[in-house]
Amino acid sequence: MKDNENVAEVINDLIKINNDRIEGYGKASDELKDSDVELHSLFNRFINESAEIKSDLSRTVSQYGGDEASGTTAIGKVYRAWMDVKVAFSGNNRKAVLESCEFGEDAAQKAYKMALDEDDLPADVRELFVQQKQLLKTSHDLVKSLRDSVPA
Repeated sequence: MKDNENVAEVINDLIKINNDRIEGYGKASDELKDSDVELHSLFNRFINESAEIKSDLSRTVSQYGGDEASGTTAIGKVYRAWMDVKVAFSGNNRKAVLESCEFGEDAAQKAYKMALDEDDLPADVRELFVQQKQLLKTSHDLVKSLRDSVPA
């Protein structure tokens, strides 16, 4: 079984990806037109979703003797910079914002897959990761569906 320090490190990686998601959806919401109430509401829901996930991860990291990570990942910073550039060139359109959000959702799915690929995670931690990954997959699929529904 992994020692507690390694388990805490894996959990903290997922805390950071959820911090990315919170900041990313805040940024995406800022880039939307005020009239796009549907996406503003959806993005706020995703921010709250990641805040709850982060809270669960924070409690879990404490159980394994770790301190909650702060900040975001390098890919999260790249994602937000990429969103700035893409939206600037596309005139803040809905499709561009949704494409950027899907990129971020793909990064979250990858982070959870990497965490689940870790050998010898304690069963409670693995179960938490599986549940959270599925929740985020549902959100990913919704973003993808909305993106696909925007006319070219």
